[in-house]
This record gives sequence, C-alpha cells and structure tokens, in this order.
Amino acid sequence: MAVIRYLGRQSSMAPEGSGESRTADDSGDMECGAGDDDASRDVIQLLWSASLGDVAGVRALLGKGMDVNSTDFDSRTALHVAACEGKKETVELLIAEGADVNARDRWGSTVSSYCPFLPLCFFPPLADAEHYKCDEVSQILLAHGAQLADTSPMRVSNSYSVPEYEIDREELSVLKSVAFGWQDSFTIGKWRGTKVFVKVISIDTKTGDDKLYEFINELSLALKLRHPNVVQFLGAVTQSIPVMLVMEHLPKGDLQSYMKKKGKPLKPKKALKFALDIARGLNYVHEFKPEPVIHSNLKPSNLLRDKAGHLKITDFAFTKYAFNDRQFVPDSGTIVFLLMLGRYMAPELYRCEDYDSKVDVFSFALIVQEMMEGVPPFPKLGEEEVAKSYADGKRPPFKIKPRYYPEGLKDLIEKCWHDDPRKRPSFRTICKEVEKIRIEYNSDTFKACVTKVRYSRFCCR
Repeated sequence: MAVIRYLGRQSSMAPEGSGESRTADDSGDMECGAGDDDASRDVIQLLWSASLGDVAGVRALLGKGMDVNSTDFDSRTALHVAACEGKKETVELLIAEGADVNARDRWGSTVSSYCPFLPLCFFPPLADAEHYKCDEVSQILLAHGAQLADTSPMRVSNSYSVPEYEIDREELSVLKSVAFGWQDSFTIGKWRGTKVFVKVISIDTKTGDDKLYEFINELSLALKLRHPNVVQFLGAVTQSIPVMLVMEHLPKGDLQSYMKKKGKPLKPKKALKFALDIARGLNYVHEFKPEPVIHSNLKPSNLLRDKAGHLKITDFAFTKYAFNDRQFVPDSGTIVFLLMLGRYMAPELYRCEDYDSKVDVFSFALIVQEMMEGVPPFPKLGEEEVAKSYADGKRPPFKIKPRYYPEGLKDLIEKCWHDDPRKRPSFRTICKEVEKIRIEYNSDTFKACVTKVRYSRFCCR
C-alpha cells in the first residue's frame, strides 16, 4: 500500500519536526511518501482540496464514491485538514457528508511546549481548529458534537519528553481498595514487586476540572519533599487516565481509623509520640527551602502510620507556598475547605481572612486534643457548624481529668488554637515543647513505677 502524507499545516498535537509547516496557500503540490496508485492519489487529492477550501473539488471526489473519512499516513482526514486551514464551507460540506467530527490522528493529546503541566483542553479535529485560531470552524464542530478526547491532559508528545518519575501503568497491579477519608480512590497495589499505595485521581477532561491543578500541585511538592514524617513519593502515572500518585505503603492505616477503632483516649505516652511526629513533619514543610509550604488540610485521615507506628503526613493537594511569610486570602475554594476540613479548620479560614502557616498549628491543636479526649471536636455538629463555632470563639471542651494530661500539654494546646494566629507558636517551638513534655512525662512515669515496686516489696515483707 502506498504511504501518503499531507505536508501542509500539521496536526496541533504532532511532535515538533514531524512534518512541514507549510499552509495550503504555499506553492507546490501535495506529496506522497511512496506509490502513485489511484487510491493514494484520490486520498491526497481530497485532503489537498479540503486544505484549499475547494468545495467543488471535494464534492466531486466524494461523488466518485470516496470515503469521507479516508486518512493519510498520520490518520488525518479531510476534516482535520479543513479545520486546520479554517475552511468553513468545506468543513460544513464534510460534516454533511458524514465526516467523523471526533476522528483522531495518530498523535493523540499533548500539553503546551512552555509548561509541561498545563493541559490542552481540546482535541482533533477540534484541537486543530482551536490551535490555529479558527473560531468559526470550532463553533461548527462543537455544534455537531465534537468532544474532548478521553486522554490524559498531561500527556507529552514523544518518549523523550516523558518525565523521569513516570511509572508505566502496566507495571502497577491493584490488590485492593482502601478508604482513608479522601474523596479520591485509594488502592494498595504492587509495583515491580513492592507493595505501594496508589492514589487515583479522577479528572474530568471535558470540564477542565480543578482537580487537575490540585494533582499538579501535589505532584510538584511530592517531587521535592523528603522527611521521615512525610509520606515518601515513588512516582506517578500521568500519561494515561486516571492519573495516579504512587507512594510508599504504610500498612497500619490512618490516624482517624486508628482512633475510631480504639474508641477511647490514647495513652498519654502514645499521644505525645504522635504529636511529636506531626510537629516534626510540619516543622520540616513550614521551613522548607526555598519556599516554605503551608499544608492547610491537616486532619487525622491525612496522617498515616508506618510499620514502627510513627505518623507520616500526606495529601498536599491544597498546599500553598509561603513566600517571605506571605499571607493568603481564601478564594472560592473556601467552600471546599468547609466540606473537607471544617472540623479542623482555623477560624481565619472560615472568616475568609488573610492566613498563613499558623492554620496548620490550629489544626494540630485539635488533633492532639482529640487524641487525649478520645472524640473528634464537637462530634454532634456538622462540619460547617464546627467551623463556625471556632470562628465564634468556641473550642472543644476538656472533659478528661486534668491529671490525665501530661504537665504542660493542655497549656500548649490552648496556645496553638488561640484565635489570633500571631499568638500561636511555630512548629519549631512546638517540637521543643512537646519533646520537653514527653521527657518529663516519661521521667515521672518511671519514678512512679519505681515507687510502686518499692512500695509493693515493703508491703510483702
């Protein structure tokens, strides 16, 4: 079979250098890669006539019985070519003759050359019309059912551009689904013989869903963060959908499930251990160089336990970079926070005020208090009601007897959930305070045990 290729204006998604960049107005005939049989000549003539906007020529060729969806070597149809060149009348004729408005050429989807994470939200022939700014043609295609292709909006144009963190979807085997309180699907899988956590993000490519940008934000951070109390990133699937984050497997689940299963307060020693894990992880991200990071979605379901029982922070989809102690103003995403974070949300977020890294300190205080009390903050109220309560100056009550709290811990909690963010301590200070409280508590516990042993020996004489 002859190899034929249209060498005029190329696909919007063709790799650079894959063909000529001529337009239909350039002089010269269309070219064939090989062969000169009648079928090949007819196909190339159809594409060439479509590129010129030669309605009569296209009609004549179709009248001879040619398939309106005939393709060249790159799987491009006459409709692709006419869309590229903005030939409105030709596009209308081809559609009327049954051209497939969602036919794809062989290049598939890609992203813009200047930003590897920015999605291109239209696909051929619609992609070609949009790429070459043929607005009228775009409207015609849309009116006749042109749709976005079901491919990853992060897909690159050639194998040389595939990021080094990319994991082949075929190398991942799903073992089972798990629930950690996230909206996205979460599974346990195997990758090259190693058990891993896989966060599956469903992105609606037809609406340009904001979840794509959340994924990009989380991915860009995961590539940088390395700390014992932050979940380790292993790679990602970005060249096919659904996109995925692949992370180390933490077999003991999340803190929320752990506390729910316990159904009672944690022992102070365990609570202090967990508090120190959280504080160390957040101190790392808050002091990250060159741009400190605000997690802003801290809650028990985002704290996972490793084999040794230590906590690791995950889910950086809503993070912000804190340039030079910059404060942020909540946008429409505040509604998302109300639904997802209300029970652990700082009051300044609810009030849509400027905020900084101290929102994480507030959430930390609530989590520590929950570990000590054995119940979530205001368990009988809904998420938004709880957030409003914080904004009104209310805080979860301390119901456990004061002597149960290690000395200094209750005071630290109250400092951390202060209504004025400026009066909340930094995590550098919190780490020192929790370490001090922990050492003193362990020392007091040891002394109490020694005293108890001595007393029992004395009584047994």
